[in-house]
Amino acid sequence: MSDIDIKPRPRTRTRTRRPKLHKVILVNDDFTPREFVVKVLMGEFRIAEAQAHKVMITAHRKGSCVVSVYPQDVAETKATRATEMGRAQGYPLLFTTEPEE
Repeated sequence: MSDIDIKPRPRTRTRTRRPKLHKVILVNDDFTPREFVVKVLMGEFRIAEAQAHKVMITAHRKGSCVVSVYPQDVAETKATRATEMGRAQGYPLLFTTEPEE
């Protein structure tokens, strides 16, 4: 027999991390028409009309409202596109993102 001791190697598992999620937040303003905000929510975030109306009303009453949660790159893209939709019509509509806790 050989003088070499053979020990079993520990198995290493590589796990891929899920990307950190970010919230897309609708910030209230007093100039953008409610109907337009609902239209943007339905178009960009694929939210049903009733839910979009609830999100808009919550933002109106509380100052801001979480619209949805996505991976960072998707959240930033959607927030930028939705904000630009408002700017294109001359409204100060604003969507922001922040990390989810």
